[in-house]
Amino acid sequence: MGRISFSCLFPASWHFSLSSQVLPRLLIPSIRQLLFIGLVFCLMGLLYLLLVAGKGHVSWIRKENHFHRHLARVTDVDATDTSNPNLNYGLVVDCGSSGSRVFVYCWPRHNGNPHELLDIRQMRDQHRKPVVMKIKPGISELAKTPEKASDYIYPLLSFAAQHIPKNKHQETPLYILCTAGMRILPESQQEALLEDLRTDIPVHFNFLFSDSHVEVISGKQEGVYAWIGINFVLGRFNHVHNDGEAVVEVNVPGSDQQEALMRKRTAGVLDMGGVSTQIAYEVPKTVSFASPQQEEVAKNLLAEFNLGCDAHRTEHVYRVYVSTFLGFGGNAARQRYEESLIRNTTTRNKLLGQHVGETAESPLLDPCLPTDLQDEISQSTQKLYLRGTGDFDHCRQILQPFLNRTNETQTSLSGIYQPTIDYTNSQFYGFSEFYYCTEDVLRMGGDYNASKYAQAAKGYCATQWKTLRERFDSGLYASHADLHRLKYQCFKSAWMYEVLHSGFSFPTNYKNLKTALLVYDKEVQWTLGAILFRTRFLPLRDIQQESLKGLHSHWRHSFSFVNNHYLFLACFFIVFLSIMLYLLRLRRIHRRAVQRCTPSSAPWLEEGLGSPTLPINL
Repeated sequence: MGRISFSCLFPASWHFSLSSQVLPRLLIPSIRQLLFIGLVFCLMGLLYLLLVAGKGHVSWIRKENHFHRHLARVTDVDATDTSNPNLNYGLVVDCGSSGSRVFVYCWPRHNGNPHELLDIRQMRDQHRKPVVMKIKPGISELAKTPEKASDYIYPLLSFAAQHIPKNKHQETPLYILCTAGMRILPESQQEALLEDLRTDIPVHFNFLFSDSHVEVISGKQEGVYAWIGINFVLGRFNHVHNDGEAVVEVNVPGSDQQEALMRKRTAGVLDMGGVSTQIAYEVPKTVSFASPQQEEVAKNLLAEFNLGCDAHRTEHVYRVYVSTFLGFGGNAARQRYEESLIRNTTTRNKLLGQHVGETAESPLLDPCLPTDLQDEISQSTQKLYLRGTGDFDHCRQILQPFLNRTNETQTSLSGIYQPTIDYTNSQFYGFSEFYYCTEDVLRMGGDYNASKYAQAAKGYCATQWKTLRERFDSGLYASHADLHRLKYQCFKSAWMYEVLHSGFSFPTNYKNLKTALLVYDKEVQWTLGAILFRTRFLPLRDIQQESLKGLHSHWRHSFSFVNNHYLFLACFFIVFLSIMLYLLRLRRIHRRAVQRCTPSSAPWLEEGLGSPTLPINL
């Protein structure tokens, strides 16, 4: 039998030979063995792809989304690049009771993924300041001269037009939304003002504007828009959640799916202004009602809407409860309290023949004012002198009747329906007075702790007014805290505590309330939620126009991650195929060598002569 020799000159010269008797067993496997080896290598490759590439891909997606969310917070403060042709713009005019403001928003082209919302952010000028302009008074002051409405709004739109590229005006949507000031006007006066805007604005400006873009919105709509804006900035509508992020089980409204959807938990909103208090939060579970009357009331308090661009997709469908309580703001509550003091004291004095509170020498003792603070209140011709006793617990007890609670189940302030809140899996943000009460004087803004807050408020109320003034003059309180805050901090801290725990029924051990003035260092207006909701169908245009381009872009984007893993697998299989082909070639060579060993070669085998070599040069 012959011998097969191997030689190679690169990368180093080497040469060896093997007997053809040994070669078949070591280097020339059978077809069955080749198939078995190939199957083993394929399984190893697939296992690698699943365990390494798959895991890496998921972690890469999460890291990229996490990175982009944090990057967005940084780039939000950069000046808007108006030379970018792929940037879109939108305008929202907030016509409030005291004045009107125009907000300019911008966003890049939609990425074509119907699961994601537009990345809307506030436009910033070359000095990195938000593009906002305010004028006074409110548009409702023009109720008797509605023909001046368009002239009134002209400076705002002219200001916005200067900041938006002219070639973008025609595709820039404009929304004029009026709130509290216009709501109190008769419907005829409202319509006259709106009609003047509908008629004259298209004459002077080339924005994307239609009759439906100007309207008076309800308090419910305003609350929903505020809820949308805050949760959008918090990133709660991005349903690719990272490990450790809170999720909630949702029964999607209007969906035929029996199984509940798991998605990122949204944040509820508590907002106490000077006149009113508002609460808004998602109701993830299907609601039940104690009576048909309660169900009828709930229809005006529950809003169901789809933030997604596709009405058939339910991942962005939300059910939100919104309720506004007029007269329950901090200043309005104090006014109701003072009116009650005057009325009750006057009646008591008449019945008992007393003169309590009629002079500074015989003041009425008020537990809701700091110790020894002297105050004077009046109503029409009646005047009442007060002196604070600083009793926080007594003040809380006195204020409870002003909540107007009832004995009905699932109700809050004034007996208004309130769906059940899952206090074990929820989060709320408290704005305005919720923040001022905790931070301005008590310096406890942020994570709310009921027991610590009550203890600090109790200590503040019990402190002598003289001492509080000295601390104020020394600058120990927040820079925007004034004497009015100092005087009524005791009352407002007690009122806030009662509204939260007795009115809205938050347990005193609730740990997921954050009081805040800003979200990610910026003030979030309800106008952000308004434009996000009203432009929700715009991505459909980009998806239709860029479907093929989007697929190609997605492939390139994905390849940037998987190229390392797939390139390795490709090289692996190429090397494996080369080895297999080489072994098959050796097998053919071996067969030829065996065929050449005819019976005539037997004599030299018997004589023990060396077999001729079969050179194979690589």
